[in-house]
Amino acid sequence: MAPQLPSSQPLVKKYRPKRVQDVAHQDEVVGVVINTLEITDCPHMLFYGPPGTGKTPTAHAIVHQPFGPEIYKSRVLELNASDDHGINVDRTKIKDFAAVAVSSSHHQWHVLKCVVVYNGNLLQGHTIFFICNYISRIIEPLASRCAKFGFKPLSEEIMRSCKLHICQEEGLDLNPEALSTLSSISQGDFCWVITYMQGAACLYGSSISSKDLISVSGVIPEEVVQGLFEVCKSGNFDLANKEVINVIAEGYLVLQMRS
Repeated sequence: MAPQLPSSQPLVKKYRPKRVQDVAHQDEVVGVVINTLEITDCPHMLFYGPPGTGKTPTAHAIVHQPFGPEIYKSRVLELNASDDHGINVDRTKIKDFAAVAVSSSHHQWHVLKCVVVYNGNLLQGHTIFFICNYISRIIEPLASRCAKFGFKPLSEEIMRSCKLHICQEEGLDLNPEALSTLSSISQGDFCWVITYMQGAACLYGSSISSKDLISVSGVIPEEVVQGLFEVCKSGNFDLANKEVINVIAEGYLVLQMRS
């Protein structure tokens, strides 16, 4: 029986923590953040650590707590490096957002997945979250103005426990091989774990195999890689050329082949 997964609701959002206390397996960060939030003037925060360890969900949980869903959109501006970059972002989106007057009882918040150097005048009355993978790539003048929180990689034991919990909640069936494959292709990013599980469930039903997960992830199957290497070692140019054309036709990334 196929799982009851509403296509309009990503599981990543469904299992996103609603409160800071609900953030899992980052106890040190959660403890310090909760204590920090008891201070009237919340400092700018810099979250860093590997992908899929809870940085963005923690920021969302922090800003949802004081505002709730009603006024969240009017109080929070979220920017992502893949979509919002360049000086025009500072001159338009950020400037316009910072110019909006709000009641003295609430700050406005920036949740940033990119690093932007701001005009200092824009920072007054705003709390800014910088979210990145590598703190070493953040310039010191910016990092020194933020409270820094490091997120630890999730252990395989924790990842497995979370995967089994979601499987139970969503009625999914993954055998040990599929669970192992999921760990391999997600590379420790739990956002990808959930996304691959939901994608495979929508396409193949509640019983998910290792092959199903590889298919939805876009990872080159091991047999394809081995087949290409074998024909290349054979010295038969025509056969190798045909195999390369087949790999390209499947849409696999060359960078995956290199890694």
